Amino acid sequence: MKESPIETIPEPLLAGIRRANNLALFAHTHPDGDALGSLFGLARVLRSMGKNAVCFLEAPVSHLYDFLPASEDICTDQDGLRLFLSRAGSDIAGVALDCGDADRLGAWKDDILTIEPLLVIDHHLAHRAFGTLRWVEPGCSSTGEMVYELVQALGASLDYHSAFNLYVAICTDTGSFRYECTRPRTLRIAAELLDKGVRPEEVGKYLYDNFTRERLKLMELVLATITLTADGQIAFMHVSAEMLRQSGASLQDVEGFIDFPRSLRSVKIVALIKEGKEGQIAVSLRAKGECDVSAVARGFDGGGHRNAAGFRLQGKSIDEVRGQISEVLHRALP
Repeated sequence: MKESPIETIPEPLLAGIRRANNLALFAHTHPDGDALGSLFGLARVLRSMGKNAVCFLEAPVSHLYDFLPASEDICTDQDGLRLFLSRAGSDIAGVALDCGDADRLGAWKDDILTIEPLLVIDHHLAHRAFGTLRWVEPGCSSTGEMVYELVQALGASLDYHSAFNLYVAICTDTGSFRYECTRPRTLRIAAELLDKGVRPEEVGKYLYDNFTRERLKLMELVLATITLTADGQIAFMHVSAEMLRQSGASLQDVEGFIDFPRSLRSVKIVALIKEGKEGQIAVSLRAKGECDVSAVARGFDGGGHRNAAGFRLQGKSIDEVRGQISEVLHRALP
């Protein structure tokens, strides 16, 4: 990919944003730092352009990210979404951010897919096309990086709060600029955001020094489940509903735990198996080097990046899921 992807942004997508006075912004379900930072950062820029931009999420922002500027300025009511769409009429555009396929739009998917145009901005390698117009850049480190490029192409400007949101987006999806998706352009963009007044130590405080006692207790329980196979190359860990009950934490608190076994020298692939509600099991995969866990996830109707992917299964236990994916992960080793 070229140093800057501005020239690859579809002109009809830019025209759709410029034309609409009302913009409904969405991210994937259970949004992470990239999804939320991109969502709030873009919304603020659009408002500075005189547009009515509203962020819609199924649930309030996780306490892990409630420090983000404008994190409280969202609509979590489906009737509110329908009212917004009704009032906007034809003067509207929807923007789906960091969403690799339509199913990840969540329970409001059917309403969202009626919006015309629905503009999709995403960086997932395994993206499954949906919406009216798509800009997909797997070579970008994050959707936050893409939003920065979009802002430049629109001729808009970033204030401190929008820059803070985009810096968090990029920082989280690059593992604080440790992952291979970090390109020279990524660091140049980060520098531009720092020029807007963003302070890395403040972001780091919120992202990494923000544990609750409940989260620490949950970490103790989850780390105790780590087991290694394939001569230490594959690590499994899990979190059960009982662990959540014992710790008083929520499933959102698990974010970042997968990096601990990934940090082991011998480990090339990590599988974190999470027991959710109503018999659903979510599997997060992380890899190092040449291991492609996105291919593994696609085999289970999931997706993601080469070194970070995931999928969901229904009606299985943690042990059953581990047994089902173990052989597949062994085959993914180089």
